[in-house]
Amino acid sequence: MIRPVVLAIAALVVASLPVAGQPAQRLGTEKAEIIVETVAGGLEHPWGLAFLPDGRMLVTEKPGRLRIVSADGKVSPPIAGTPQPHVQFLDVALDPDFSENQLVYLSYVESRESGLATVAGRGRLSTTGMMLEGFELIFRQQPTSPIEDHFGSRFAFTPDGKLFISTGDRDEPDSAQDLSTDMGKLIRVNPDGTVPADNPFVHRAGVRPEIWSYGHRNIEGLAIQPGTGVLWAGEFGPTGGDEINVPKPGCNYGWPLVSWGDHKDGRAIPRPPTRPDLTDAIYHWTPSVSFSGMTFYTGSAFPAWYGNLLLAGLASQALIRLTLAGARVTGEERIAMDARIRHVAQGRDGLLYLLTDEDQGRILRFKPGG
Repeated sequence: MIRPVVLAIAALVVASLPVAGQPAQRLGTEKAEIIVETVAGGLEHPWGLAFLPDGRMLVTEKPGRLRIVSADGKVSPPIAGTPQPHVQFLDVALDPDFSENQLVYLSYVESRESGLATVAGRGRLSTTGMMLEGFELIFRQQPTSPIEDHFGSRFAFTPDGKLFISTGDRDEPDSAQDLSTDMGKLIRVNPDGTVPADNPFVHRAGVRPEIWSYGHRNIEGLAIQPGTGVLWAGEFGPTGGDEINVPKPGCNYGWPLVSWGDHKDGRAIPRPPTRPDLTDAIYHWTPSVSFSGMTFYTGSAFPAWYGNLLLAGLASQALIRLTLAGARVTGEERIAMDARIRHVAQGRDGLLYLLTDEDQGRILRFKPGG
């Protein structure tokens, strides 16, 4: 397992980040001076972020709202036509052919009589932008669980048009090894929810055919590596053991049989090298950094960051920057943000946008500082 060869902590020049309407702040990092602007505020635990072709942002709020935020920070009323009933909203993504079909994808927590489950669906954004029309489910996690935890869930579209959806183990660890459930799995489907014929378990009896890989604890980060088209995934460990994986079809990533962390009650878990039959992470953290969303940077605003993997740190309250050599992590920088960061995304302007996980959540924008 590769450990960090470079670890630098970048600190804000001021003690706290600005709120909407206040002056931007400046911070120093290893490779760039950054100006941090607050684009918008007053969002209740924003979770997912997707950029419309005109630069406006679709943003989910955890309590169950989808809004449009303009580049200058105007926040729309909640968009109508979103699914009910729900417990919380998770990720949002645009169809690769959005300019033709106007399809928007949402993942959220569905409440059923038997319990809760992660589900995903899609609808067409109306010409006014204020309604999702014809919303339909494309994935329903099976089975449900009464536990209100470890839902996943991120989207990632591959260059060949397939859709990955991540799930969590619902805090029922053994479910991650059970191929008859969607818990603790990485799901691969066509955009309409049908199962691709080349999925690894599609012809195996008793196995859910939508499964791509398993043995995952709670994946909240997915990103496609530019140039390779390869999917990267990030998941939470228990106490320690947060992981970066490059999920391969049919592979078992070990949870809860092995981990680089231990159980919350202090019980030790065997380390991955003790089980060479299982697939180990390419990078891990102990203690945990608790990162959520992730993206590869491909813009020109921060040329020294080109090709780096950026992670949104929750408990670590940081933007974490990883330098790479192919599928190998060569260095790490933690940029202190003084706030829980739920997601990071690259805008169509090549700048970076971060969501803060707060009651009065904000959208932050990173610009070059000169």
